[in-house]
Amino acid sequence: MTFSTDFKFHRALFVFHGLLPLMLILVDAWRGNLGANPVEFVTRATGVLSLVFLIITLLVTPLRKAFGWNWLLKQRRLLGLYAFFYGVAHLLTYLAFDRDWQLQTVVGDVLKRPFIAVGMLAFALMIPLAVTSTNAMIKKLGGKRWAQLHRLTYVVAIGGVVHYYMIEKSDIRYPVVFGMVVVLLLGYRLANRPKPLVRTAK
Repeated sequence: MTFSTDFKFHRALFVFHGLLPLMLILVDAWRGNLGANPVEFVTRATGVLSLVFLIITLLVTPLRKAFGWNWLLKQRRLLGLYAFFYGVAHLLTYLAFDRDWQLQTVVGDVLKRPFIAVGMLAFALMIPLAVTSTNAMIKKLGGKRWAQLHRLTYVVAIGGVVHYYMIEKSDIRYPVVFGMVVVLLLGYRLANRPKPLVRTAK
């Protein structure tokens, strides 16, 4: 299966689809269609979107190897940044509208509500990934160290799934499906990791 290799076309396509969910949320907010609890709706929507883009980012390598879609590699950084962007939106919605920027209340949530603690940890791990996503940081860290750091993406994805699962009290279908996808991707990663070179005795 082949696709156009035009970088500008792909970038425009990914930018549009990455921002489309945000535009739909804003339109629904303007129309008053966010339901009885708009804050909860936006918080959940942005959290799920962050996890979705994170999983799509992890799908890039398997899809590239399976179908030869090398052009996907050039869009992986953008996908990862969208995951971070919606993660920031998720956190800010919680801080601003749910907790009114009351740091003491937030700390109490982290200490008393495990799903908040897991979510905060997952977000904290996303920060170094976003900060080191530039070409300059790749050169500064070196390819090997950069790749080792960005393996944290799997840890973040697992944390995001656990956070999502702990929030859902009745319908756990979506977090379970997301969890299965992450497990499969992690299994693929482990099965295809480079094998260490074995030195033969002379």
